[in-house]
Amino acid sequence: QVQLVESGGGLVQSGGSLRLSCAASRFTSTYRGIGWFRSAPGGGREALACSSSDGSEYYGESMKGRFTLSRDNTRNTVYLQIGVLKTEDSAVYYCGASEIPCGSGLWWEVGTYSDWGQGTQVSVAS
Repeated sequence: QVQLVESGGGLVQSGGSLRLSCAASRFTSTYRGIGWFRSAPGGGREALACSSSDGSEYYGESMKGRFTLSRDNTRNTVYLQIGVLKTEDSAVYYCGASEIPCGSGLWWEVGTYSDWGQGTQVSVAS
């Protein structure tokens, strides 16, 4: 099991940007994919992107261009940069850890991930 802690959320103006962090208690060969999802009030978890331990990255089709992944293995942290924020980006953002590399499984499915963080709230004001 791995503990995940998201941070970096907050209240921002539309058009601004944020960098969210997902810090893991440990990165081992077991956890090969870190996925980012978000959940808006009344909705399910929407898949955003996935970062694999082999360096590969995957994005949801509507996320390409504004969402950027990065990883710092020395800090056991995966980052999600969100640019040109819109009010519809307001949600709780979660990261999950998977034993399956992003490219080898259904990275966009919630069930792919065995461990989740508590989430970080992003609120975008118009």
